[in-house]
Amino acid sequence: MQHHKRKKDIPVVILCGGMGTRLAEQTEVRPKPLVEVGGRPILWDIMKHYSRYGFDEFILAWATRGR
Repeated sequence: MQHHKRKKDIPVVILCGGMGTRLAEQTEVRPKPLVEVGGRPILWDIMKHYSRYGFDEFILAWATRGR
């Protein structure tokens, strides 16, 4: 018997790494995923988009390098 998972049972992995060099003015004071666009962090907007399709569990892969 096959066991199927519902969409909302499958976590979404969001890759949040990167130096944000094209957003240099903003990433000097905050990490790239938290840079605001339209008054909200970019990460919030991405997560909200997935939640519209029934995904509500997220894994954030957030690698940092010393600056």
